[in-house]
Amino acid sequence: MLDPKDYAYFTDRALDGMATIIGDLGDDLANRRPSLPGANSPYALLTHCLGVISYWSGHMVAGRPVERDRDAEFTSAGLVVPLLAQIAGVKAQLAADAEHANPSAPLHDTPPSNFKGPDRPLNQGAALQHVFEELAQHHGQMELMRDVIVAEFNGQLQASQ
Repeated sequence: MLDPKDYAYFTDRALDGMATIIGDLGDDLANRRPSLPGANSPYALLTHCLGVISYWSGHMVAGRPVERDRDAEFTSAGLVVPLLAQIAGVKAQLAADAEHANPSAPLHDTPPSNFKGPDRPLNQGAALQHVFEELAQHHGQMELMRDVIVAEFNGQLQASQ
């Protein structure tokens, strides 16, 4: 596993990138879904990423109790500023969880049977890698979402019916 400081550096980059996108889009565009089948809004995607961190790092690695409604993450909407205000605390907690993790130790809980993630048992190090995987892939997805949303908003791209 990476050094915890290196891990925090890369997870912070992904979160900061998503925060910049959300901040640049503002309340209206951050809550829009691009006209692609099954697309989420950038706001919902960042909410989901914060849920991923809370569940995997907080609950599965650190052992904290976590209440999570994964389905609601994808339908969430709201003001950008309060969502962005959460990020500094989440980043600090993720860094602390990585610092105190025992990479080869088992998780503190078993993922539920309807789990939509890695299809094999994980240890704490692998769970933290899964967090990074989710952040990196969703950051890239959000970059594309932003481009489509802005192009549709500016009339440069015809929204599909």
